[in-house]
Amino acid sequence: MKLINKKNKNYTQVFHLFTEEEWTKTSKNFNKNISTFFMGKKHEVFVNAHEEGITYFIGIGKSTLQNFEIQQVAVKFSQTQKGKVQPVPTLVIADCLNERQFEEFAKGLLIGTYNYPFEKTHAFWNAKFELHFENLSQKKLDTIGKKAEALSNGQTACQEWLNKPANLKKPDTFSLYLKNLAKKYDLKYTSFNRKKCEELGLGAYLSVNQGSAYDAAFTIIEYKTNVKNAVTFGLVGKCVLFDTGGISLKNPDNMHYMKSDMGGATAVLGTLIYAAEMQLPVNIVAILPITDNAISENAFLPSDVITAYNGKTIEVLNTDAEGRMILADGLSYMAKNFKTDFLIDLATLTGSSVRMFGDTCGALFSNNEELKNLLIKTGDKTNQRLWNLPLWDVWKDDIQSDVADIKNISMKPIGDCIIAAKFLEQFIENHPKWAHLDIAGVAFGNVGYAKEKAATGFGVQLLANLIENYH
Repeated sequence: MKLINKKNKNYTQVFHLFTEEEWTKTSKNFNKNISTFFMGKKHEVFVNAHEEGITYFIGIGKSTLQNFEIQQVAVKFSQTQKGKVQPVPTLVIADCLNERQFEEFAKGLLIGTYNYPFEKTHAFWNAKFELHFENLSQKKLDTIGKKAEALSNGQTACQEWLNKPANLKKPDTFSLYLKNLAKKYDLKYTSFNRKKCEELGLGAYLSVNQGSAYDAAFTIIEYKTNVKNAVTFGLVGKCVLFDTGGISLKNPDNMHYMKSDMGGATAVLGTLIYAAEMQLPVNIVAILPITDNAISENAFLPSDVITAYNGKTIEVLNTDAEGRMILADGLSYMAKNFKTDFLIDLATLTGSSVRMFGDTCGALFSNNEELKNLLIKTGDKTNQRLWNLPLWDVWKDDIQSDVADIKNISMKPIGDCIIAAKFLEQFIENHPKWAHLDIAGVAFGNVGYAKEKAATGFGVQLLANLIENYH
């Protein structure tokens, strides 16, 4: 897709965007039959075929709509019309859109083409498809086009890996992909196998991995800028490729959805791609503790006592609380070996957060007001929303153990997402700017491109926007 600042005399394809208010004022200038079926409401589309070609009337709703709603409109339009739109120069008439809103429209067109398995065969990805828009300079359109493609590439990678069936994303397969990705974008790639993890003392991570038929892959990917004194973001993404629950076996009714238990890692993956393609002036250190949570004669057991990387001992009461085990080592390894200004972990961690918020927002925990407020503000801006929950020390009492420093769950049937956050806090090594995002309810759910639940791409735009706009 190319964005071009020009207007030809004739177009065979036109996208004409209207707010409800704008349509009310100008509808009399159009064929009366159009007004019968089109009112400018959000997501409304009327296709008008005429002698010169086709005009798509696209409703964007009230003039007070937020920027992310423009992206929603474009995504829905792309999902429903991508099979009809032709790869030809297309005039965009959108006097109602400012620069930021047009950027969201362009992003939405590309993001909306996603359908698993993804191929860039839709008209919007064709080099012959051009959006001609006079309202912005060519320089601004070039920037918008670059950002739209970088974001859609990142979000597509996030969705693609989350949607893959379990047999197509084994640890070695995903590791090879990451290794090749690092070569493509000139990222530093490091991966520790089981033997190396044992030498390093990554015991909490290994406790989950020991039941796997596949070798460990505790993976570190570093994106570095040439800008001096740049801010460094440390990102840790839960990367359980498939979660059976281990010995504490999950209910089989919805276990097929557990291919989605790497949602934290895929959000980090998409962010890395965006940062690399946009050459953002920041540093990013990403840790992805890759494994599955399997059942075997070697699987860890309830009552095991594990020694984590930072030396703390953990009593395992439930092997289905494996995410916090691998994150514990991911966080402490990051804190002890890298100097980061911000430390953020993301994880599809608890059913508790799903029961609390559904698919409305993720649960946010932070020990720093600046970071907390930045994440909430960015979540509202991108519609990848977060709600702050407490980290009061009273919750720490519930994970005290008789035989270890802490236990990996509370025996109380309440507040597990808070318990999990309080557990993780024990492994940040007093990092002053840490946030934990429990995205279990929002990373995988109802989407416009699939009949069943599928990847939403949650987290990519949140992190990309946060990192790109931090000053």
